[in-house]
Amino acid sequence: MPAAQLVTTLGPQLSSHLTGQPTVTSLAVADPGGLIQSVDWVAVAPPLIAALAGLAVLLADLFLPERRKKLLGRFSVAGLALAVAALLPLTGGTPRSTFCLQDVQGTAGCNYVADHFALVFQLLALGGALIAALLSVHTVDEAKLPGGEYWFLLLSSASGAALLPAARDLATLVVALEVASLPAFALVALRRDGRGAEAALKFFLSSVTATAVMLLGVSFVYAATGSLHLGVIADALPHAPGQLKPVAEAGAVLVLVGFAFKVAVVPFHFWVPDTYVGAPLPVAGYLSVVGKAAGLAGLALVTSIGFRAYGHSWGLVLAVLAALTMTAGNVAALRQRPDTEHGAVRLLAWSSVGQAGYLLVPIAAAGYRPGPDALGATAAYGLIYGVVNLGAFAVAAVVGRSTGNRLDDYRGLFATRRWTALALAFFLLCLAGLPPGVIGLFGKVVVFRAAVDAGLGWLAVVMAANVVIALFYYLVWTAKLFASGPATAPAAAAEAAAPAVRLPASLTATVALTASAAVVLSVLPQLVLQVAGGSLF
Repeated sequence: MPAAQLVTTLGPQLSSHLTGQPTVTSLAVADPGGLIQSVDWVAVAPPLIAALAGLAVLLADLFLPERRKKLLGRFSVAGLALAVAALLPLTGGTPRSTFCLQDVQGTAGCNYVADHFALVFQLLALGGALIAALLSVHTVDEAKLPGGEYWFLLLSSASGAALLPAARDLATLVVALEVASLPAFALVALRRDGRGAEAALKFFLSSVTATAVMLLGVSFVYAATGSLHLGVIADALPHAPGQLKPVAEAGAVLVLVGFAFKVAVVPFHFWVPDTYVGAPLPVAGYLSVVGKAAGLAGLALVTSIGFRAYGHSWGLVLAVLAALTMTAGNVAALRQRPDTEHGAVRLLAWSSVGQAGYLLVPIAAAGYRPGPDALGATAAYGLIYGVVNLGAFAVAAVVGRSTGNRLDDYRGLFATRRWTALALAFFLLCLAGLPPGVIGLFGKVVVFRAAVDAGLGWLAVVMAANVVIALFYYLVWTAKLFASGPATAPAAAAEAAAPAVRLPASLTATVALTASAAVVLSVLPQLVLQVAGGSLF
């Protein structure tokens, strides 16, 4: 050892021995202030407000008398509305970053970035949670669900779903995904019957397995790159040592598997129909939109940022999975029997699997043609799907109050509930992509264009075939709404038995809100198409 190095190493210890004073190791760096994390409270306000509202509801439930616990639902709706409003100060055009850390090597990175991508998916998550909360107000009372627990779980899950799109490191992504998922298990199980417990158990076991696989993948990626930050991972993967490249590739695959489960991608989709049927209807609608939005956001972030070095590999894998997912979902929806109990909800569940396939197409295209346009197509289609699918679940909640939610129960609905039938017909036409559901048509065109521009012509052909398959079951359901004759009995008899019963105000407001939003977007589709171009904010 050189003398100078020996003195540097042993000097402090020798001095301590001679003087009797303890050794003090210097951790000084050139810029100590760079080690302090900055916090932009405006940037983190949307998920933070939802989380604080959940804690407030949980505490209020302990002190409010039973007769006043209905106020918890109104407070939850107000909290989610405030969280959505908190997105407005962030739409100035310049992304805001927080929880930024500069290490001793001078590498800077931010774990939370409120950019255009994050804001769009936060709007989808918090807006979907707000509509689900409106839909839940009457369900909590009628089904006698524990109000405090229900609203706390819903707000907690919404805060996790809102945090996830802004996360820029794997640790925060995993934590946010679990915060969004764990309360959802309990929400499904709150239904007081065997069906709810069974659905929650299937959902829980499948999700825990996927999370374990994803955590194993995260550990592999960390071992190969030495970082959890997506930007650092992207820079390190191309230069990983040869012996660690298989570890990094295996880790990337396992991480994608975890997010694929949340999106209900084939073959990780079997939990969807039983979970949706067993859960309270607002929870099923919430999972179909907000849960899917969280998974899609995470999948888009890890592929387009962290694993962009493997773009062509995961692009091809996601393209194949998209084709399989949309085909499996649409074929299964096509096979639903009209006289099966809860058949309408089961059809919506399989339809959501098919729609997940469409949503995957632009992410797959981003592997071949990186850029904001592909991810913008996913965001645009996600917003469209969220509005109309939650609207369809709201109408299913209306019909399910007096029937078993069979498809045959919707026959002749126009004769008894005209505006509800018209709203459902419009939602179904939007999902099918047919006029007057113009916004659904424009959304599918945006997705088609993303596939064609990326050179995935075969995937566009598969999508076109699936759109035709979906047309059949959407149109059959729409035709039932306006059918007449003796088969009109199920819904009509229930309405005739209690003609004076009005729908709860919250349920009426949910149907009206989603229908109005779908109509406005069909008249002004540029509002959503601007999202695809990245010019909305």
